[in-house]
Amino acid sequence: MTTANIATNVSELARLKTLHNGAKEQLTFSDAEFERRLAGLRQIMAAKSLDAVILTSYHGIKYYSDFLYTTFGRNYALVVTASNSTTVTANIDAGMPWRTSYGDNIVYTDWKRDNFFYGLQEALKRDGVKATRIGVEDDFLPGRTRQQIADTFDGATLVDVSQDAMRQRMIKSAEEIEVIKHGARIGDQGGEAIKAAIREGISEYEVALIGTEAMVHEIAKTFPHREVRDTWVWFQSGINTDGAHNWATTRKLQRGDILSLNCFPMTSGYYTALERTLFLGEPDARSLELWNINVEVHKRGLELIKPGAVCKDIAAELNEIYIAHGLLPNRTFGYGHSFGVLSHYYGREAGLELREDIETVLEPGMVVSMEPMITVMDGEPGAGGYREHDILVINDDNTVENITKFGFGPENNIIDA
Repeated sequence: MTTANIATNVSELARLKTLHNGAKEQLTFSDAEFERRLAGLRQIMAAKSLDAVILTSYHGIKYYSDFLYTTFGRNYALVVTASNSTTVTANIDAGMPWRTSYGDNIVYTDWKRDNFFYGLQEALKRDGVKATRIGVEDDFLPGRTRQQIADTFDGATLVDVSQDAMRQRMIKSAEEIEVIKHGARIGDQGGEAIKAAIREGISEYEVALIGTEAMVHEIAKTFPHREVRDTWVWFQSGINTDGAHNWATTRKLQRGDILSLNCFPMTSGYYTALERTLFLGEPDARSLELWNINVEVHKRGLELIKPGAVCKDIAAELNEIYIAHGLLPNRTFGYGHSFGVLSHYYGREAGLELREDIETVLEPGMVVSMEPMITVMDGEPGAGGYREHDILVINDDNTVENITKFGFGPENNIIDA
């Protein structure tokens, strides 16, 4: 009989549990891939003289263990030492974190407020580590939680490893690139489903649901061994196209509308995207002019992405095209970014963005987008947001592969429905 069956008071319940419920499931990547990643983190630990690292972000834990948590106000961690990696997860998830992660697992219960931090202590204790220097992720660690970790390991110095870990994630392995390629393919399928659904009178959210459903079914078919979650579509029309991250509304499509198709298949925590400008019916002259200018920038940007190119230099050259057309003030964000473990709520690899302040040199293993956008304000000729988006892989042989196949521009995306 377990303690839980004979306990008569909450104070008698365990603070920590081992819940190896069922068997380990097939992960997204091979054991060798996770060992490669952990070896990279341990190199960071050695360079910074760290006894352990406590990762708390979605992207950090997912990248090194394959486990993607659902917070609901609770804390999660992956504790990495020189010899082991251990997720520390909430009892509400039971055995799922252990089944779906690489490495060991400790479950903490709700019966004491500080059980999560007690679990962190236990993870180091099991590995025989008395930490004096601990790595943490300051880019995704609330100040209060950071202080609680410091108090838990009294006398230990906390050292930020977030930027070093981000740089490690910027170079993708062959296994990662395979997952990303599937994501791009699935995004194209979502785009085709959306394109077929576009008609006058249908609501933005109805179109978004059609695209999301098509992608989710294909993700489940392609990755049947992994959980299915987080895939979404932003489908925008008219004034709602002015921002890249505007969620679908109940607005109904009207003939003459500018449209923005944005598919985001999430394949086991890996983000890919397809983004396209479309029109429902023939665009007016100014809209067509603006669209073609943005397509010009997009095409040139695709040519500029190559090994040895510097992010800020790509941005500077593309700026000149907008300047020539008097549209530089209409830009809304950088020209592209890295891919990998990220979503709309976690994981941006800011060191690999095509912006004027980023000096990163492109190299094999990097995966970046080209996605120029301009916005013309309501009431002005050609009002709306114009955006195209392709994903490019820099291969080990220094070739560049565009893995987005959905057509762009007026010749492909004027919908007469």
